[in-house]
Amino acid sequence: MERSREPVVHGRGAQSDAVPTRFGLATREADGDWRDHMEALDGLPVKLRTQVTEERPKSILSFNQSPDIFFDRSVNAYRGCEHGCVYCFARPTHAYHDLSPGLDFETRLFAKPDAARLLRETLAKSAYRPAPIAMGTNTDPYQPIERRYRITRAVLEVCLDARHPVTITTKSDRVLDDLDLLAEMARMDLVAVAISVTSLDPALSGKLEPRAASPAKRMAALGKLVQAGIPAHCSIAPVIPAITDEFMEGIVARAAELGVRSAGWIPLRLPHEVALLFREWLSVHFPERGDKVMSIVRSIRNGRDNDPAFFSRLRPTGVWADLFRARFRLACKRAGMEKGKFELDCSQFRAPDVGGQLRLL
Repeated sequence: MERSREPVVHGRGAQSDAVPTRFGLATREADGDWRDHMEALDGLPVKLRTQVTEERPKSILSFNQSPDIFFDRSVNAYRGCEHGCVYCFARPTHAYHDLSPGLDFETRLFAKPDAARLLRETLAKSAYRPAPIAMGTNTDPYQPIERRYRITRAVLEVCLDARHPVTITTKSDRVLDDLDLLAEMARMDLVAVAISVTSLDPALSGKLEPRAASPAKRMAALGKLVQAGIPAHCSIAPVIPAITDEFMEGIVARAAELGVRSAGWIPLRLPHEVALLFREWLSVHFPERGDKVMSIVRSIRNGRDNDPAFFSRLRPTGVWADLFRARFRLACKRAGMEKGKFELDCSQFRAPDVGGQLRLL
């Protein structure tokens, strides 16, 4: 992989505004002041500005029938994610909006201010049957704009009122802003929180996930969740061969020191445009290592950049995959860590009050 001569887009994960081609979209040229980074100013690119559009969907609870994931329903308060993780498997979803999975995904965001109201109305339906709601499955519920919109908090308030169980996955210590709600839900076995830690190197994380919390902050957040009695899980996700896998043992050991008793790992996935964006990122930040990284990725994905099949997409194969699996098991054994599975309580569910009506006892 040759060294890229393109300038680094500082503060963002994607290095270009790659236009999706899966849906036959016309090629777009950079235009408008938000793309001013395309023009050099004294040799340095101008920082991109984040734009947020409010959308008003008719429903907020999404259901899936995927056989290889642990949840069947989810809430995503936002589309796109300012964290800018270059490897994010959710990036291709922006193509459905005629937006780029590249820089658009992390700069052209959508917020759903009505999420809590919509969820309350759904949970109040007589036919509804509870099962844990997953948050953070597509984009991070605690990305930077959550501090302004507080949509995730409003959703948690609905779930607490309805005694509805929730799982949360995030890369942000901003989850601690809702420690009061989470602690109360934890006392009723209604919540579990997973914090994803990719490396222990802040410089590397700054390139991979430029607007996510630093590794130290994420680790500290895990410790504070444990102290508050909230079930906490350390997710080493994704494990990137020859880039982040060296931190696997250290992350497990550090999490164990903080009292975290559950951990897991997820291999790198490169669906659709993510493969192109990740290769581009490698050419900018690790040009001398790019070929090796992609060779290992293909070796665990049956010779392809990505394996989209159920079950195998989350269970890589081959010598390298076996090595990562063995290393993780040994690290957990040394640290006294378990493979996490939290049992949340659905029996306390009660339909929420809608429209001022009294809840039936």
